[in-house]
Amino acid sequence: MTTTITPRVRNLVLLLLAVTGMLFAGAGTASAHAALTGSDPTSGVVVDKAPTQISLTFSEKVSTNNDSLRVLDPKGKRVDVGKPSNISGTTYAIQVRSGLSDGTYTVAWQVVSADSHPVAGAFTFSVGAPSKTTVSVSDQDVGGGLVGGLYGFGRYMSYAGFIVMVGGATFILACWQRGAGVRALQRLVVSGWVALTAATLWLLLLRGSYTTTGKLGDIFDLNLVGQVLQTKTGAALVSRLLLLAAAALFVAVLFGAYDKREEEEKRDLTFGLAIGGGVVAAGLAASWALAEHASTGLQPGIAMPVDVVHLLAVATWLGGLSALLVSLYRAPADNQVGRTAVQNFSRIAFGSVLALVATGIYQSWRQLGSWSAFTDTGYGQLLLVKIGLVALLVGIASISRRWTARLADTGETAAAAEPAESVVEERAKEKAHASASSKTADSSAPSAEVSASSATTSSEAGASSATASAEDDSDVAASSSASSKGGDAEAPGGSKRAAQLARQQAAVDSTRQKRLRDADPIRFGLRRSVLAEAAVAVVVLAVTTALTTTEPGRTEEDAKAAKASSSSASSSSSAGALTLDMSFDTGGTDGKGVIRLDLDPARVGGNEMHVYVQRPNGRAFDVPEVKVAFTLAAKKIGPLPVTPDHITTGHWAATGIQIPMAGDWKISVSVRTSDIDQTTVDKNAQIG
Repeated sequence: MTTTITPRVRNLVLLLLAVTGMLFAGAGTASAHAALTGSDPTSGVVVDKAPTQISLTFSEKVSTNNDSLRVLDPKGKRVDVGKPSNISGTTYAIQVRSGLSDGTYTVAWQVVSADSHPVAGAFTFSVGAPSKTTVSVSDQDVGGGLVGGLYGFGRYMSYAGFIVMVGGATFILACWQRGAGVRALQRLVVSGWVALTAATLWLLLLRGSYTTTGKLGDIFDLNLVGQVLQTKTGAALVSRLLLLAAAALFVAVLFGAYDKREEEEKRDLTFGLAIGGGVVAAGLAASWALAEHASTGLQPGIAMPVDVVHLLAVATWLGGLSALLVSLYRAPADNQVGRTAVQNFSRIAFGSVLALVATGIYQSWRQLGSWSAFTDTGYGQLLLVKIGLVALLVGIASISRRWTARLADTGETAAAAEPAESVVEERAKEKAHASASSKTADSSAPSAEVSASSATTSSEAGASSATASAEDDSDVAASSSASSKGGDAEAPGGSKRAAQLARQQAAVDSTRQKRLRDADPIRFGLRRSVLAEAAVAVVVLAVTTALTTTEPGRTEEDAKAAKASSSSASSSSSAGALTLDMSFDTGGTDGKGVIRLDLDPARVGGNEMHVYVQRPNGRAFDVPEVKVAFTLAAKKIGPLPVTPDHITTGHWAATGIQIPMAGDWKISVSVRTSDIDQTTVDKNAQIG
């Protein structure tokens, strides 16, 4: 028999759900994790000659489809031809029709970043002179709307299911093996498995619409589902489903064969379940790490294992916390969670917190890159909220540890009281049995009920949960005897009487169990502190889910630096000299940066060139080598190599560069950041 949660607890749960909903509503459109760092032509520029292709450079590699890059004329008609192509590194291009007329053109893009999140945007450039355009250049609403909200809810439920399933199973194996037979804990772990499985299928169906059209009707489009299965995210979701099949077998053994074993026989099986369950749990955590934040950006080889450890620590702490909460509130009075189990969880939770702090510090450094990003970026601000909530959670956990210590101090007293409880238990059984057998068929049921109640009253004065269990057995025996006799004497009146007695007995049992729990002030205090921990944990999980759909601070600052460089290039170009900005990524450690190339006076004959290499944050980047080459493909001239001289940190220069003919020149810059890490980026520019 289980107890019911009080109205105050129900109200608190409803309040937490409302807070979670507001956090999701505030998240809005999923923020992009890949940022546009450059384009050719640049945003807002006016060019004399119409370009033959449009290129866009992002902060990381992206996935494209046939409609990812679009070029629209002033009337909104598409002028791009062919499919987008990856021309170098993180630069993607689309060909446009030749002979574009003068006017303002709009470039719109919608791609999927390497960490699985969609990104969209638009900008304009003009040929000859600006003109009016009917195309809106505001950012596209990608990843938002109803589909975006449903996708965000699915992400939250997948995290919650993983935490509850893994943390609940860990609590049973490592802290309270008797809990494998508690129905409330069984329902908790199984519910976690069901939630994670359903959320994974839900995300798989929503993924196609979420990253493309954003239409609810496209959820069951098999073509989109097929495209999703070919992506990294689709493969991760399918792998998660396969691992969940193995997790189902683990749960079946945990609550089947394991629960039926004797205490001594459980030792070997516990070790096997712990190893197998740990492998499955790590695999499930890796399905997130291999497809999201950790898989791209700085140090992915280190970030992915760290992310797995972080997720497992979260599940062990918060999932174990939910299992402890259910055990304290819903476990039967005759099988309450003991002080040893609470102490074991306290130690495991402390270790999980240490792992969370260590991995969280690394992840924060990796995603932010600077102290200013804490306050200057949306990701940093949301991370500060999470840090504050985790600090509050740790503070409440310290209160729970105090209650745990008090519970341990009362262990000897409880052990000393066991002999007295046994005597009371035997007397209660004898009295109930005598009362049940001494009555006639017509009056046996009421008399047995009174006798059992009086036995219960006398035993509660000095009995603990063990005594209550014995009384339950005697009461049920007495009621059963009375019911059977009554049924023999007057059927069907006897069966009605038996049903009435059963309902009365259930009410008495429920009241007795609640009174026994509340009579212990230490357990009552522990339950309240654990409930407060769980309440804060719900909000922490919501903020964490919002963080996974927010652009990392490091990426946001890189995009700001690139936009500033682009603005500088536009102003320099209008003054007569040619200025080009190109982002590069050699693929190695510390291999990202921005190149600014100035060519003055950018005409046929002699020219002076300056090359500036900067880090994404705008600081000078002293790379080992820089080379430049000029190619005029239309006239089959070049490449004409130029090796500039190193002037100072991040600055190279060359004079007397001869441009033999006017035309649309391709300018290629090769950058080497280490002995083995090198890349070449290029742009076309009109010279002469």
